[in-house]
Amino acid sequence: MDWLIWGGAGISVLGLIGILVSIVRVSQAKRAGLDDAALRARVQAVLPLNLGALFLSVIGLMAVIVGIILG
Repeated sequence: MDWLIWGGAGISVLGLIGILVSIVRVSQAKRAGLDDAALRARVQAVLPLNLGALFLSVIGLMAVIVGIILG
């Protein structure tokens, strides 16, 4: 079950990278000095990336746990 543990860890790392990218994009939007409507639009544009990255991270961690339990 080592492949499940390492594969899950890799998927989890991809999710973590996606979360970090979404944090950087939102912080750049905040530093741009936009008005409320434009800032809200930028944050809403980043939301699908954030949710997808969170999903990948959770799926990866679940795969790691299943690999540890089965191994």
